[in-house]
Amino acid sequence: MVTAIVIPIVLAYFYWLTKKEMQANFQEWLKLENIPEEAIVSGKIIGVHDYKERFYYHRYNHVTVLKINTGLKEVTVKKVTPLRKGAVPPRFNEGEMVHLYGNWKQGFFSINRAIKQNEGA
Repeated sequence: MVTAIVIPIVLAYFYWLTKKEMQANFQEWLKLENIPEEAIVSGKIIGVHDYKERFYYHRYNHVTVLKINTGLKEVTVKKVTPLRKGAVPPRFNEGEMVHLYGNWKQGFFSINRAIKQNEGA
């Protein structure tokens, strides 16, 4: 008789805990799009690498890693885009001149916004 009462309570508790964890991860996943624009990196793209990574169970990110020649040194930058329905990750090509807005985090520059420029302009 005790198990008839305790088992549903335990199941309900773990269901509630899992829902709470999934909501927290969903909010964290969405925050990957909004990076504070604290710095700017400008230069020419000398390398582009795209890949898809798993964030949490059925949530994925599209990650673009760029090598930028600023004129003084080469900088590695990352653009992380949560893959949602209808989301189109930005495309970059080698040789493009870009201005990248974002911040420095974990040893690399994280991009929030990118502005491409024509080389002749």
